[in-house]
Amino acid sequence: MNSPLSSPLSSLTRRRDARTGRCSSWDQRGRNQDYWTIPAGESRVLADIEGPGQLTHIWMTQFCRKQLGPGLLAPEDTAGTAPVLEIHNALGLNWEEPDPDYYRKVLLRITWDDQEAPSVLVPLGDFFGVGHSMPNSYASALFTVSAKPEESLIFGGSAALNCWAPMPFAKRALVEIVNENDLPLAQYFYIDYELFREPLGEDTVYFHASWVREQRCEGWGPDLQTNSPETNIAHLSDEGNFVVLETQGAGHYVGCNLSVHHRQGSWWGEGDDMIFIDDDTWPPSLHGTGTEDYFNHAWGMQKNAYPYHGTIVHESDVPGYSVTYRQHIVDPVRFSRRIKVSIEHGHANHLADDWAATAYWYQTLPSPRLTIAPVQDRLPTRSAAETPPAAVAPPAALSEEVEANRQAYAERTQEYLERLAARTRDRAARSQQESAGNTAHAADLRRRFQ
Repeated sequence: MNSPLSSPLSSLTRRRDARTGRCSSWDQRGRNQDYWTIPAGESRVLADIEGPGQLTHIWMTQFCRKQLGPGLLAPEDTAGTAPVLEIHNALGLNWEEPDPDYYRKVLLRITWDDQEAPSVLVPLGDFFGVGHSMPNSYASALFTVSAKPEESLIFGGSAALNCWAPMPFAKRALVEIVNENDLPLAQYFYIDYELFREPLGEDTVYFHASWVREQRCEGWGPDLQTNSPETNIAHLSDEGNFVVLETQGAGHYVGCNLSVHHRQGSWWGEGDDMIFIDDDTWPPSLHGTGTEDYFNHAWGMQKNAYPYHGTIVHESDVPGYSVTYRQHIVDPVRFSRRIKVSIEHGHANHLADDWAATAYWYQTLPSPRLTIAPVQDRLPTRSAAETPPAAVAPPAALSEEVEANRQAYAERTQEYLERLAARTRDRAARSQQESAGNTAHAADLRRRFQ
């Protein structure tokens, strides 16, 4: 008998025959090194779970640090400590900085039911709403980001990332991190899930997410002021629009986040959203009135973060940059055969800004074959003020003492980097073992819950 309760939390009042489990980065030796090290160019299986079941929650935090010099803290001396080295480089104990672009260099990859291709393939940061590799705290129905003030609105800042989108699977869930950086990644994570005894219903649709980017949208008038009479031309098609999502199958679109780097210095969001469904030609089933309107704002974007829409990075926070989101939770956009979601970049596509979007949707299997741009084409656009200065070469003529000390420094740096690499290899090997431990633990839970 169905419950008469209709509250969004009414499921908490009914018992469900399920078993809850977790795969995480906990130190399986019982110590306090509760993160995995994923070397450059490698991937790790975070969770490999036999169905039927569903993922209920993903939490992650991570860091990726460039070593600028040897410092005075030997790698061996900090091998058994928590990695909280919040020590200013000026003190000389360490000399490092976060990789500002690593959120775009690392991928989250999720594959359902032994398909050949993943159903989720998105840069790690963008999946959770960290656009431009620039975190800022916000809270929505499906995602949250929590960042300390000193880590907010800077490239590569640290943050806690959460996703509560339900992700069912009939046979198997495979969750992986792919590190396409040239630096090792340190990754903390929880993958929380439920196991079911009974098969999923025939009407089950599967979670998907993809990422697209145009570093310079093809605009016909980026030199023309937005909202000027000269840009007010007729555009009765979706030709040239930025395409957020295009897929075939049956399911429903549940939203996106959009990261824009605006180059003109006026207003970037005058373009209409257009959503074509199934047999649409023109006009589409859903035609909007402006980019800010699609994201449920008006007269530009406002600095807010609501359950179903909001702004994560506002232009007034970091001039030229914005990140916004829209989640169709109570108003999913349903399709039976195909869907195409697009937005004009400026009215009639006259602007040539940098746009990147993560789309979220549920659909039947098989999944579309997702692709992702190579690392170099994913890196955030930087304004001149944010470009680091080039290194300055020392004078050609140096005293003997200066020359000797520079040589000693180079040798100490080399030795330090070799010892650091050895520590990384040791931690990487342990993460491989703990990945196997997670898989074995999940298999044991499944065996005991049939």
